[in-house]
Amino acid sequence: MELQNFFISNFITFTTPYSGIGSQFRFFNRKWASFTAMWLKFSTSAAGAPVLVTACNPKTCPYSINVVNLQGMDNFLHTVAGFIASNSLLQQQQPVIATLSGGADSVALLMVLSRLGYKVIAAHCNFHLRGEESMRDERFVRALCSQHHIALHVKDFDVQACMRQRGISAEMACRDLRYEWFEALRCDTASQAIAVAHHRDDNIETFMLNALRGTGIAGLTGMHPRNGHIVRPLLCVTRSDIEQFLNQNSQDYVTDSTNLQNDVKRNKLRNVVLPCLYQQFPGAEDTLAHTIGNTRDCNELYRELVAQSRTQLCVAQQGGFDISIDGLRGYRNTLMLLFEILKPQGFKHEQCCDIVQLITGHAGVGKTFLSSTHKLVVGRKRLEVMSLVDTDAKFYPIDLSHGTINEPLKIRIEQFTSTGKAGITAVDGKKSIALDAQVLKCNKIVLRHWQEGDRFSPFGLRGTKLVSDLFTDMKLSEREKKTTWLLVADGTILWVVGYRSSSHYSVGKESESYVTLTLCP
Repeated sequence: MELQNFFISNFITFTTPYSGIGSQFRFFNRKWASFTAMWLKFSTSAAGAPVLVTACNPKTCPYSINVVNLQGMDNFLHTVAGFIASNSLLQQQQPVIATLSGGADSVALLMVLSRLGYKVIAAHCNFHLRGEESMRDERFVRALCSQHHIALHVKDFDVQACMRQRGISAEMACRDLRYEWFEALRCDTASQAIAVAHHRDDNIETFMLNALRGTGIAGLTGMHPRNGHIVRPLLCVTRSDIEQFLNQNSQDYVTDSTNLQNDVKRNKLRNVVLPCLYQQFPGAEDTLAHTIGNTRDCNELYRELVAQSRTQLCVAQQGGFDISIDGLRGYRNTLMLLFEILKPQGFKHEQCCDIVQLITGHAGVGKTFLSSTHKLVVGRKRLEVMSLVDTDAKFYPIDLSHGTINEPLKIRIEQFTSTGKAGITAVDGKKSIALDAQVLKCNKIVLRHWQEGDRFSPFGLRGTKLVSDLFTDMKLSEREKKTTWLLVADGTILWVVGYRSSSHYSVGKESESYVTLTLCP
């Protein structure tokens, strides 16, 4: 009954009544604001004590977690074990890196994971920024891991050198250095994850900082239980819970004196603002944590709906995609949808505002917007998004003596020895052309894309013409221009493939032989 009462106090409801050892039930996690449906099954250990043996998500395949003796386990361990299970953070079989600074949070994380039976590898960073205090922390974690027979890796860092090399602040340098090392250590030790000690209070601070700086819905979801190989098993407990757990287990820890200084925004929020807020609004911690959970659920739904809209509006193209303008106009919040679609390509909110103004006013055809990696061109019916990196910038050497070209285009080549009285084989000068066989004597024949400034001599016309002017006459879109191929012999354009042949190497009465090139579907 004590076991049942614990789960009832932490979860909304049982779908199958608890009936003792061997019973299986479904629950929804209320305390952690995570509504993932899970199954827990109870059995007995060799000594007859109840143990948690399996947990699985009904929508996926079952997975195993650590066999944990529930009898005599305090609520803190119960809570963390359940949080790990409900969020599929860790498995029993592989080791896990536990980041260990020596502070209360990281010491509690190390102790919990060890008590739950995981194979823990501790990782400590010494940035040498706090003099003797940094060395004190290292001595403490070495003694702690030795006492509990836990493998420990320690890394010394030159933060000042990193700041100079990368041009970043000390805070960013420390962050980059430690996470780069943690990931390298994870790979070297074949560990399943890197466990960090962020707890519920940290999550509330992140939520508040993002809200005060200004953010969208994603910024209000706080820190997530998992982010790639980074896992946060303690997000379900508070700093007070952690200190109580350590006190009950007579486990000491060290304190970073810089955490007590209010010269950075997070410390000021933690030490000044939030205590005042909690004093004026009792229960605000639980309310804020619940709000973060609700916002995370809303964001998941939001992302799903955006993905559905993206599928409906966007058509994949070579080197990018097109967005239907008429389709965009059909949404009430065109701006936010466009921003969500273009954000991964590096476009800013302000640029999206300008784009929406143009398409709303049915104007701006040809207007170009640039991000660091992509170009967007406003067309008549679509927005064309293209990578700035030309994946087909190379030249493709062509041998016109072969029967077929297969890359980058499929072009059929035929050779004829005489024009004859009937004249040359019919060609249209667009999809198919004829060239005097003298072209075979050229040193270098290639297919390449159009480049700014390209000129050619159109067949049937005097003089030369910019290829870009031909594109304008043909009313080609920016993407069509970018993906058009040119056949070039020793630097002279012979064919704007699919659109126009040049007058060079044209077949005449004096031609003894010729070749035809036909663009295949």
